[in-house]
Amino acid sequence: MSTVLELSDVTVTRSGTTILDQVSWKVDSSERWVILGPNGAGKTTMLQVAAALMHPSLGTADVLGQRIGSVDLFELRPRIGFASTAMARRVPASESVIDVVLTAAYSVTGRWNEQYEELDVRRASRVLAEWKLSHLEQRRFGELSDGEQKRVQIARAVMTDPELLLLDEPAASLDLGAREELLQLLGGYASSPYAPGIIMVTHHVEEIPPGFTHALLLDQGKVAAAGPIGEVITSEVLSGTFGLPLTVDETDGRFTARAADR
Repeated sequence: MSTVLELSDVTVTRSGTTILDQVSWKVDSSERWVILGPNGAGKTTMLQVAAALMHPSLGTADVLGQRIGSVDLFELRPRIGFASTAMARRVPASESVIDVVLTAAYSVTGRWNEQYEELDVRRASRVLAEWKLSHLEQRRFGELSDGEQKRVQIARAVMTDPELLLLDEPAASLDLGAREELLQLLGGYASSPYAPGIIMVTHHVEEIPPGFTHALLLDQGKVAAAGPIGEVITSEVLSGTFGLPLTVDETDGRFTARAADR
């Protein structure tokens, strides 16, 4: 087990607004974390710092043992898998699914003049099969449904065997069937001893896959709670973070939340 992310008193300020406020947090390679919190709490900013896409204004951020600000980010970023809606928007709509995944080897989002070995192509096909996407290999990315695009993004993120996997709201906007299919796949992946450390941002406890081990709650840029998932995803803790009496239930590793009866 090794530390894949360590934030020490990290503050992020943009245009005079403090987005993260003295955040300290450590993630080990065997842990699968979910980040929740109200809108504007700083969840996506946390992920951008972890992805080495944003520098802290104050404090230190060590990603895979490398300190942001004193390391070549172009060497660090390929070791990090990152899937997000913003990343999906950068993929050309005309790109084939196999090429969307394959180009992760060069950390680019569109096929150009790169040369790939047969080993890379086989690896991309295998990853697509693992995420139940083989039948879409030659389809254009822009023709896929939201659920299919989300899974292609995750397949791309794991293509290079990352040491840290970051997922920004992977189940957002999906219908019930697509969401459950994705969470089933994510749960299986998270439960594998060979999976990297995982951090996932979501707005809803119903979108936490089984197999996730820890949770962090953010509120107004500060850590409201962090620790083993069963100690953090509770009625009392979530009610305090969201400012509303909530009842949280857990069954077989899946959570639900609703407003408490008054």
